[in-house]
Amino acid sequence: MFEGLFQPMHLIVVLAIVLVVFGPRRLPELGESLGKSIRAFKKGLEGVEPTSRTAEEQITDKKGA
Repeated sequence: MFEGLFQPMHLIVVLAIVLVVFGPRRLPELGESLGKSIRAFKKGLEGVEPTSRTAEEQITDKKGA
């Protein structure tokens, strides 16, 4: 289904459409905000511990109790 998705011609067409839609002045702002949001997401994931336990962990807890 997505076999030829990343061919160079397709990427050039997509970049041209993005340039037309957002304009050359807005593209650096979009790139900067995208980078900041990705960094913030990664930083937020560093402190997160898994809250749900696997079924196997729950079963062993019940057996041990």
